[in-house]
Amino acid sequence: MILAIDIGNTNIVIGCFDDEKIIFRERLSTNHTATVLEYVVTIKTAIEMNNVDKKSFTGAIISSVVPAVTSTVKTAVEKYLGITPLVIGPGIKTGLSIVIDNPSQLGSDLVVDAVAGISEYKTPLIIIDMGTATTVSVIDSKKQYIGGMIIPGLAVSHDALISRTSQLSKIAFEKPKKVIGSNTVDCIKSGLLYGNAGTLDGLIERINDELNEKCTVVATGGLSTVIVPLCKHDIIIDEDLLLKGLMKIYEKNC
Repeated sequence: MILAIDIGNTNIVIGCFDDEKIIFRERLSTNHTATVLEYVVTIKTAIEMNNVDKKSFTGAIISSVVPAVTSTVKTAVEKYLGITPLVIGPGIKTGLSIVIDNPSQLGSDLVVDAVAGISEYKTPLIIIDMGTATTVSVIDSKKQYIGGMIIPGLAVSHDALISRTSQLSKIAFEKPKKVIGSNTVDCIKSGLLYGNAGTLDGLIERINDELNEKCTVVATGGLSTVIVPLCKHDIIIDEDLLLKGLMKIYEKNC
């Protein structure tokens, strides 16, 4: 079995693979100050609560956009499983052709998403990853990563709105009763959720126009299930896209 860990700014996803089959997936909050021991306990809990024997693991792989947490989690895996995990970065084979101005600036999460997307879906391809930031990646018909967009995430927009206004309160991310809100809470819900959905619809149209062909669109990330149903375009939700990409990259390197 292979342990796959994706470290994001807000959440960490821990997954387990057995012959490319996902055995479990657990999501937890990223703790920037947690110690190695605390992450050992977290990893141990995720594995044990899913009834997996730690002795069955033969490898591990980590993707991270939080450098301060990467080494802590890596050491935690080594201490608990006795395995040195692969960490996505320089020297790791991905098989992805990146044709942007500075390929080294491309986040590891976007690389992993793209690797999985190309292997699972028809190109040209748009990959939307909805986390702390909403990222849009574009892969052309030649399976080349040609660029994308970075948008403030839904939660970030929500927190910024609340922190800078004195009379607006926090809301739950749930579908509004209608587009035109008739009270403050519904107005915020509609603005944030339909606003994000409209942003994605608009970007998809513009990307299709620029490429002069219709793209397959795939969405992943914790908030994709909230926003995608409100979009007008056909968008495939794949919550395990990044974990699939980690497994693909592990196979290429081991």
